[in-house]
Amino acid sequence: MSSDIRFTDFKSDKQPTWCPGCGDFGTMNGMMKALANTGNDPDNTFVVAGIGCSGKIGTYMHSYALHGVHGRALPVGTGVKLANPDLEVMVAGGDGDGYSIGAGHFVHAVRRNVDMTYVVMDNRIYGLTKGQASPTSREDFETSTTPEGPQQPPVNPLALALAAGGTFIAQSFSTDAQRHAEIVQQAIEHDGFGFVNVFSPCVTFNDVDTYDYFRDNLVDVADEDHDPSDYDAAKNKILDADKEYQGVIWQDDESVPYDQKHDLDSNMSEIDDGAPEGAMDLVREFY
Repeated sequence: MSSDIRFTDFKSDKQPTWCPGCGDFGTMNGMMKALANTGNDPDNTFVVAGIGCSGKIGTYMHSYALHGVHGRALPVGTGVKLANPDLEVMVAGGDGDGYSIGAGHFVHAVRRNVDMTYVVMDNRIYGLTKGQASPTSREDFETSTTPEGPQQPPVNPLALALAAGGTFIAQSFSTDAQRHAEIVQQAIEHDGFGFVNVFSPCVTFNDVDTYDYFRDNLVDVADEDHDPSDYDAAKNKILDADKEYQGVIWQDDESVPYDQKHDLDSNMSEIDDGAPEGAMDLVREFY
């Protein structure tokens, strides 16, 4: 780790192709600032991304990265962290990637409590496939495939995480740059699975959950003197359907990460004698 790292060191030479005004720009900038502020550098950082607009983030960040399969970014991130505990692992995804096809992996990643960070860019719509309702879309949100709305309540990802035994649950707003970076930094510093759901507006396909909507309705728990170590208070805020909250809502100060709990502190990525005998034959057979 280094104190000389700047967030711009995490910028790659690839230009983002997100729509102008996309909330993912702010989300990514906050991630890079948080990594730099915690003393990480690109050489010890591994970013895993799923499929969707958010999936491009590994290309736009200068670090080790893997662009995975739809909904399967978290298992990859888990494997990377357990194989090499010295790496700072950050998994990035979207509401469709994480809470639909990846919902099962999300729940189990939360309950394992591996020491890594999961940042979800929640724009409440499928943006890459041109505007269908996502798991977090409102019940009456009209799209081309749901002209009368999904007609079912949206998934509450914070409640899912809490029910699965989450030890760090937070929410941020991508355009609130300083606050967003602070929240992601706290997730990185947490001993265990740090989950941050980021309101990251889609300016092209969602004209309901806009920047103005969140500016007018977002409530920062820090302004309400909220104690994130108070489980009951955290549960009440997470289940409050009448307000949109920002900040660290729940943090278990007694969290013990999976690798520490199971004494997994060795670097399994280092194989002194090379690949096991016959391993390459298996690779050639199945690849």
